[in-house]
Formats: sequence, structure tokens, C-alpha cells
Amino acid sequence: PQHRLYLPDYYLAKTPVTNAQYEAFVRAAGHRAPDNWANGKPPQGKENHPVVNVDWNDALAFCHWASDVSGYDVQLPSEAEWEKGARGADGRIYPWGDDWDAARCNTSESGVGATTPVARYPQGASPYGLLDMAGNVWEWTRSLYQPYPYDPQDGRENLEASDTRMVRGGSWASDQRGARCACRYGYAPDDRFSILGFRVVVAPPISPRR
Repeated sequence: PQHRLYLPDYYLAKTPVTNAQYEAFVRAAGHRAPDNWANGKPPQGKENHPVVNVDWNDALAFCHWASDVSGYDVQLPSEAEWEKGARGADGRIYPWGDDWDAARCNTSESGVGATTPVARYPQGASPYGLLDMAGNVWEWTRSLYQPYPYDPQDGRENLEASDTRMVRGGSWASDQRGARCACRYGYAPDDRFSILGFRVVVAPPISPRR
């Protein structure tokens, strides 16, 4: 159900985390590389594609590492933070507006059948200039899969729970229904698939902690 929600200021990444960005984490932290990589390196020519085959715990580990090396408080976005970033304050159906346009995103209608570079669809940007909020990869959020209305105090933001986590945005394998800003889906936190990636959020003040 539609409902109004106040969210404090936050900074959502313009694109999903790319293979190149994730490779820096894998090398520095000695973390497990995604299954579709060879010899710890992303597929050649796909450095600027969103990283995939990462589970929720992998994404959380990346955030912890990014926080340590940057001095910022880097997290996975809540489901509500993600949705506002995608649809703005006017309740639009898709990041670019209310009318479906397959040329603005990478979904099954595009016929690509795989991920695309994160900046390939600038015409599909959200009101805040965010890219790939529809299609390319489903994006992990930190929120548990619980019914709406959204209430951040009801336990759905518990990072210790091992239950299903929300993903948003649809993927290259989804049709236009999955690309809707309001579409909600969930995966087990240990699921790793070629349609799953993530982006990060930073809470203000936007200044290093150290």
C-alpha cells in the first residue's frame, strides 16, 4: 500500500557497485571472489558492469571494508531509502516517469540477456540522477522481508537476523513488472545469483570519521 514516510537526508550511490570496485575489496580484504570470476579477476571487458553472484553477507562485508578505508559510514540502503532514490517524491512508477520505455533500462524486453555497463542508460535516471534503479541487477537492501507500511522500528532493520532480505529494482532477466519502483522481492541472505548485485548508501554528515 502507498503511504507517506519521512526519511532523514542520505547519499545513495549513483550506480550499483561495479566489478572493478568489488575487485579492489577482494584484493585488499582477501574476500571470496564471485563464482563467475576467473583467478580472482572479473570477466574481461566487464569491469564497469555491476558485480553479481554476491550474497547479502558479501555486500555487507564490502560496506564494512569501504567504511574502514574511506572513513565514511558506508551501508546497504534500507528498502525505503532505495525506493525514494528510485522514484523521487512524486510516486512515479518508473525512475524516469509513469510510462514504460524499454529503451531506458536493461530488462528482459531489451533482449541483451546479461548485465550491461552501469552508465549505459542515462535516459533512465531517477529524479536524483541515479542510474540502473530499474533493471540490470536486483539490488540487496539491508531490510528484512516484512509487509508494508514500512516501519524502521519494527525490527526489519535488524542486521543480525538470518531471514529473507529485500531486493529492489529488477534485473536483466526481469520484465517491466520487476522494474517498477514499488516492486518488492526477497532472497535468502546466502543466495548468490547472476541477477543479484547491490549499491551503497552514506549517511550525512558527508565527512570522514577520522
